[in-house]
Amino acid sequence: MSDAHPPHDQPEAQRPAPEPQQTTGRQRLIAGLWPPRVSRAQLVVALLLFGLGLGLAIQVRSTSDEGALRGARQEDLVRILDELDDRSQRLEDERTRLEAQRRELENSSNQAEEARKQTQERERQLGILAGTVAAEGPGITLAIDDPVSAVEPDKLLDTIQELRAAGAEAIQVNGVRVVADTYFSGEAGAIEVDGQKVGAPYLFKVIGKPQDLEPALNIPGGIVQTLEKEQATATVTRSEKIVVDALRPAKRPDYARSSSQ
Repeated sequence: MSDAHPPHDQPEAQRPAPEPQQTTGRQRLIAGLWPPRVSRAQLVVALLLFGLGLGLAIQVRSTSDEGALRGARQEDLVRILDELDDRSQRLEDERTRLEAQRRELENSSNQAEEARKQTQERERQLGILAGTVAAEGPGITLAIDDPVSAVEPDKLLDTIQELRAAGAEAIQVNGVRVVADTYFSGEAGAIEVDGQKVGAPYLFKVIGKPQDLEPALNIPGGIVQTLEKEQATATVTRSEKIVVDALRPAKRPDYARSSSQ
């Protein structure tokens, strides 16, 4: 009777290890290709090859087009050239038309601006004459002192007429603007200008050429000598800046209308 144990009773540590599984060639190929391992140099080469291929494709296309033109018939080339000339001429005509339109718009804009300026200037001039806007400029001041209240309204009206004849453009008497329809009323010592009472001394502010206004008042037999006969004194002073700022309200005529259409 033997003491040996059967093989299946051998300890676990003494059993032989299983043999490793061997890989096939196909599996090794797949393992080498996936996942892809692309280096920076390979990527640069790929981009260069792509650009080279694109350039070759464009060159082939251009060469094909040039070849088509080179192989075209003479009448076809003439027709193509005529079409190009016509297109160039149309573009040139359009450019000329647009330039002419631009010049016309610029001229119209300039004319409109000039017309606007002329209108504003005309309104200003009419406003000065109508007394609705203030005015300033060279001129004179005339101060009439009447200590004995002997100056009649007609003497002041004569003064206005003398000043207008000498070229006065704007006149103001004691804060009252003198216009075309200004009138003097009352009596010596109680004179009214356009219904507003004024008292001595009577101060005239006059815009115009001083070299013409002053001599017109001081001529022999003029308004200065006439006032002196009434025991009044008249003092004329030239000035480079006279301000006439008394205003009249703008009046709308009741009956008169512009005759321009």
